[in-house]
Amino acid sequence: MKTVIQTFNSQALVASRRSFMGHTGALSAVAVALLAGKDVLAQGMGGDMSKDVSILNVALGLEHEAINAYQLGAGSGLLQKPVLDIAVQFQGHHKAHRDALIATIQKMGGTPVMEKKLDDYAKALKADTLRSQGDVLDLAARLELGATNAYLGVIPAFGSKDLAKVAARLAADETMHFTILTNALGRPLPAGALSFGA
Repeated sequence: MKTVIQTFNSQALVASRRSFMGHTGALSAVAVALLAGKDVLAQGMGGDMSKDVSILNVALGLEHEAINAYQLGAGSGLLQKPVLDIAVQFQGHHKAHRDALIATIQKMGGTPVMEKKLDDYAKALKADTLRSQGDVLDLAARLELGATNAYLGVIPAFGSKDLAKVAARLAADETMHFTILTNALGRPLPAGALSFGA
């Protein structure tokens, strides 16, 4: 049963991450500059803001999902104290990502996508199937790997080093999370070099 659940969750995760990566290749320099907090750099740049807002809202939706996944894990009673502390710390990183995305969307004149209710995330992530600390960590690791690859996927779209740096910093956070979670699960890290973002 666990394999079936993992397959279902993985398919849904891959679909949402692919959607993000497919849309974000067209993210304008304006949006990335604002996301980076470089408002001065964004001034004078043109672009279709509505398309960028839509793309950033996809990313924001994924950050909402990650925040709530960690909330579900923290509230499950399945996490031991040291692991719980790390989960809360990682959730804080995702909240910072969320806040940066919301601020950017608002600067662009858009309306940030609203966070769903915790119960909606619980249903979508099949939280009722989480039976152990390992199950919670496995879910979090899969979400973090998807986020790593999604953010890495947008870097080649940017001509500016400053703009690419923002996506790289987000990917670095996600990679750190994935690595620590994988280690906590007792799984080997990827054996080959250049294993992320492929």
